[in-house]
Formats: sequence, structure tokens, C-alpha cells
Amino acid sequence: MFDTLSDRLAATFKNLRGKGRLSEADIDATAREIRIALLEADVALPVVRAFIKQVKDRALGSEVSGALNPAQQIIKIVNEELIGILGGETRRLRYAKTGPTVIMLAGLQGAGKTTLAGKLGHWLKAQKHTPLLVACDLQRPNAVTQLGVVAERAGVAFYGPQPGNGVGDPVQVARDSIEYAKQKQYDVVIVDTAGRLGIDAELMQQAADIRAAVNPDEVLFVVDAMVGQDAVTTAQAFLEGVDFTGVVLSKLDGDARGGAALSVAHVTGRQIMFASNGEKVDDFDAFHPDRMASRILGMGDVLSLIEKAEQTFSQAEAEKMAAKLQGGGKEFTLDDFLSQLEQVQKMGSISKLLGMLPGMGQIRDQINNIDDKDVNRVGAIIKSMTPAERTDPKLINGSRRLRIAKGAGVQVGEVSSLVERFFDARKMMSAMASGKGIPGMPGIPGMGGGGKRSGKKAPVAKGKRKSGNPLKRAQEEAAAAERKALGPGQGGGNAFGLPPGKGPSDFELPKEFKDLL
Repeated sequence: MFDTLSDRLAATFKNLRGKGRLSEADIDATAREIRIALLEADVALPVVRAFIKQVKDRALGSEVSGALNPAQQIIKIVNEELIGILGGETRRLRYAKTGPTVIMLAGLQGAGKTTLAGKLGHWLKAQKHTPLLVACDLQRPNAVTQLGVVAERAGVAFYGPQPGNGVGDPVQVARDSIEYAKQKQYDVVIVDTAGRLGIDAELMQQAADIRAAVNPDEVLFVVDAMVGQDAVTTAQAFLEGVDFTGVVLSKLDGDARGGAALSVAHVTGRQIMFASNGEKVDDFDAFHPDRMASRILGMGDVLSLIEKAEQTFSQAEAEKMAAKLQGGGKEFTLDDFLSQLEQVQKMGSISKLLGMLPGMGQIRDQINNIDDKDVNRVGAIIKSMTPAERTDPKLINGSRRLRIAKGAGVQVGEVSSLVERFFDARKMMSAMASGKGIPGMPGIPGMGGGGKRSGKKAPVAKGKRKSGNPLKRAQEEAAAAERKALGPGQGGGNAFGLPPGKGPSDFELPKEFKDLL
């Protein structure tokens, strides 16, 4: 969603790099470019003005003028101000001390409240809670049925005693759901309310009545991140009518400019708590302002990537794979290779995962062209092999490749390519697991060696080396001549390297040496 904004900011900062000092004109030009980038991203004008003023005030101060790298300092300031606009620190859910925690969802029709209720329930279930979805949208056709389907897909409980379609009292349903949750021992109640195509008095009154009936611990305003400037107006109206406590962004994976996300928190004073960025039930997570600012500035989101990996990969499985890769990795088979690919696929879209890495904005088009179905194709090829072939791919000759290709419905070249990629991947992972670094890359201190070593030792010079200092060399030659004159066995010398019976005091040192002493 923030691709356009990211590209504009990256181009702006690129012009700053390489400058040892930044003049006031440089800062003004940078602020102008940032202002244009934010306005093009559909950020609300008051937010843009406040943001630019804060950036310029800090950039013109000693914070930048005294910095060793002013360009990096400007980027740091923009990053910190973006975090401030997005809400500052991560906002967590407030849970009730006793009884079920009640979370009420509010927003316009089409914002994605019903789908988001299922995603929030699924997320809470992963956090070891037992949520209950309550259907209080009795106006929209089939809204109750839709929430029931969403709850089943999310694997959480559902409460919808009224048929909906204009029939039933949503306030009574909300009130009864609290008692039902207490009886069934559900610890979180998620109330899905009705929306409208626009703001009206009836909508606000119904939302206010439901809030008064259930006294929710959290009221989350669901805003469509693709709406644009109108999202700010809607948010202000709901703030006055319902007084929500937090914001949830839906459809963050859209191709809109995303200015609403940068505006709502600043205008309403209520922080963004969650973000939905896909159609799957697990395309939902807590919103971290610092990580989102880092993504916008093209610095990636490694922390979120690590969290996804920790949720997907078990420690025992990781240790098992590491043991297989030790000692050459010959025990690592194609079955293990497929298992690893499927584990990565569980983390989400591969293009999204790569997008979390720093600097990937430069190859965004290539990343977006990655087809997640390629993993399924690899799985089909591997599953078309015999157990012996998966264990030892070296058995796969020409005729076997033809049989595997026909079984998987692919070309023979794809089978050959997969086998080659497997051997390369096994070699690389084995080298990394044993601490030898990545094959083909120069050795990095502390990371093991990289390329091949010739095994030849550096040549050692034969005989005694002569000093490069003329005075010292003359002294050495004189001592050698004296030892030679003494004959064999008479030139052993002493601890100072001088003939027997001689010491440093027996020699007249040159004037240059005396000056040094």
C-alpha cells in the first residue's frame, strides 16, 4: 500500500547522500519533497503540516548540523516522526479483570468488520483465549449467516440467536451474549455491529445503545485503509458518537495510497492496534508503529519476520534439521527439503516475506512476480519420486526424470533444475550449519571460511635475512666477518649475539645510535 510513498521518500533521501554538510536550502528542498510525497499518498493536510514543521525544526537544529552524517540524521528524524504520527508505542488490548472481556467493533458498511471479527477471534485463539463472536448486525442481508461462516473458518464459537435481515433487537442480543459467554466460559466476547453506507443518526444511536448495554472494555473502529481522506472524517464522527478506544486498519494489502493509515491516529488521538493485510484468516496481526515506519522507509521489518518464523517452526524440528545438516548434510533428503518449503509457505506469501527484508524495495517488481504456486509444483515433482529417489537424488537418471516429469505434469527440465537446486541448497545449508560460511563467498571473520584454499604455505626465505637499515647491516656484516676469522667453533657468541668475552660496552656506537639512547 505504501509503495508509492516509499519510492518517493527513497528518491528524496538518495539526493542527500554524499553531502558532508546540509545547508538550509538542502533541508528546505528535502522538506518540500517529503510534503509532496505525503500529499500524494493522501495524508490529511493538517497531519502533513504538523509533520513537516516538526521535521524542519529538528533538521535545522544542532541535531543535524553537528552530525557526522547529516543525511542519515535526516532519515532518523523522519523515521521517528513517522512513528509518532502512527501512534508512537504499540498499543495492547486491555482485558477485563473479572468476567469476559468485551470487544465491540464499529465502522461503516463495507469496511470489513465481519471478516475482521473472525480474524481477531483467530488471533485471540492463538493467544490462548477462548473468544465468542456475537452477531449484532441484524440489518444487512445475510450478515448473521456470514459471521457464522467466518467463525467456523476461524475455529471459534458463534452466538447468533436472531435471524437478522431486518428482524431482531441487536441491543438485546448484545446484552444476552454476555450471560451466554459466562455460562459457556468464553473469556472474550467480540460484538459485530451494523454499519451504514454513510454516517447517520440511526447508526450512531444503535452503536451507542449497544455500548451502553455491554459496557465494552475496548471499542475498535474498523477503517478501510483504501478509503482515503474520507476515513478521517468518518473517524471523527465515530469518535464523537461512540468514543472508540482504538483503530483497526483493514485491506492494508490494497493498492491505494494509504494516507488514511497515517492520518487517523494523529487526528483522533486513538492508536492503531491491529492491521489486516490479506484475505486469509491469519493475515492479521498487532500494529507496531516503529515497524510500519521502517517498512515505509524501505528498511524492512525483520522483527515481524522473526516472530512469524518462531510461530511456524518448532524448536525440536529446527534442531532435528540442524543435526541432519551437520557433517556434510548427506542425511538431508528431498522430503526434508519439501518440509522446509512447506513450513515457509505456512508463514504467508513468499513475496510478502521477502518484502520484510531491508532493501527489497529496489527489486519490488521481481518480488511481486513470485508465484506461491511454484512451491506446489515443487511438491508435485518430489511426491512423484520413489522413496529411494527422495533419499538419494543421485539415483535420478534420464529415464527416471522422464517418469517423474510425466507423473508431476511438468517438463523434464524442471525435474533436472529441482535436483540441481536441491544439491546447491543442501551444500549451502550444510556449510552454514557447520560454521564454514556460505560456499562461493569470501570468508568473514567469525563466520567461518568461504572459498577454497590452495593449501600451499607462504614461501619461507632461505638463509638469514639482512636488515634494511644500512647502519645495522654494516654492524651485522662486521660481526659475521669477525666470527669467520675466529674459525670453526669459536664464533658461538653470547646472549647479545657477540663473540665470547665481548659485550655492548666494548663497542663504540655510532653517533646516530647514541642520540637515540
